[in-house]
Amino acid sequence: MLRAGCRAAIHRRSPGSAPLCGKGGSGEKEGTLKRTPLDALHRSRGGRMVAFAGWSLPLHYGQGHLQSHLHTRRHCSLFDVSHMLQTQVYGRDRVRFMESLVVGDIGELKPGQGTLTLLTNERGGIVDDLIVTNTSEDHLYLVSNASCVNKDLSVMRDRAAELRAAGSDVHLEVSDNALLALQGPSMARVLQAGLTDDLAKLSFMNSVTTTVFGVPGCRVTRCGYTGEDGVEISVPVGRAVELAERLLGFPEVWPAGLAARDSLRLEAGLCLYGNDIDETTTPAEAGLMWTLGKRRRAAMDFPGAAVIMAQAKEKPKRRRVGLTSVGPPIRPHTPILGPEGTSVGTVTSGSPSPSLGKNIAMGYVETAHSRAGTALTVEVRKKQHPALVTKMPFVPTQYYVAK
Repeated sequence: MLRAGCRAAIHRRSPGSAPLCGKGGSGEKEGTLKRTPLDALHRSRGGRMVAFAGWSLPLHYGQGHLQSHLHTRRHCSLFDVSHMLQTQVYGRDRVRFMESLVVGDIGELKPGQGTLTLLTNERGGIVDDLIVTNTSEDHLYLVSNASCVNKDLSVMRDRAAELRAAGSDVHLEVSDNALLALQGPSMARVLQAGLTDDLAKLSFMNSVTTTVFGVPGCRVTRCGYTGEDGVEISVPVGRAVELAERLLGFPEVWPAGLAARDSLRLEAGLCLYGNDIDETTTPAEAGLMWTLGKRRRAAMDFPGAAVIMAQAKEKPKRRRVGLTSVGPPIRPHTPILGPEGTSVGTVTSGSPSPSLGKNIAMGYVETAHSRAGTALTVEVRKKQHPALVTKMPFVPTQYYVAK
């Protein structure tokens, strides 16, 4: 999913590690940070802990960012994403409630099927991106960004209260489950050893509640934030460490942190909320119109529909694009210049690509300069360097579809 936090402040960074974007703040003290159920495990395995979206999370482990990134692409890594908000929506009007807030066609989801969708405001801006799953247990299961917890819950609780006041049946429950992401080409072989369910039958963006390595009540969703085949496992908090250690007992499974997660998602062309999308960007500008269901486009019954559909018809003034470049790495806020040397946009995410061995980035440029193959320049430390608008993902995705 397009997810993480809004801007993390990391006081120091190891040489060669990717800069992290997410909301945190260099003023955050260790004692004020929230800790996931796996905190002691991270520390015992040498995780370098940093502040991220109000949480203490590992940046990387002893093997470093570069090796962790490449290991995920070649084998399998375990990420602790327990900082994400997990919410269940109950009641006969749960679909109507959800569709009053997001752009996706939640009503068309089959039992066990999920979708990436966008929570929008009346100006067409993106309040958050989240995954909504229509479970087989008569509720919707939501996973959304840690940095957006307060505003997401406020929006959802206010809307639920409005609907209940009008006679609707809907209520929310926030889950305290831990959330583990197992990502990489050997994920299926590793996880299948602990399942009675046939993982080959579980397609990308589908979910099942099952027992995983003896831990009952786990929700396994085939998705992730790396572009690789992977799952996210929502696990009862009291047995999260047990399951994590069981998975890490496989030699090909390494623990991985925020640095690898950020560079992997950038190679996959996935947005980071707070950098690449926020309340000032619309789905049309961000290249996320595919998240709008056909029925929802016709009905225009989601927040900001008039603005978003007008942009889709007339073309937005700016678009999110991928960039490759030579020279020093491109970082967020780097100016993007057109042929005349004038500013045509700004980088929102960027780092060297461990898989490709060159600089990659994404950002917003004026629509006239957004076509793939367009030659532009980026200004790094007051020097200009060639850049090329490039199709995303930069590295082909490996999402699994059952046959």
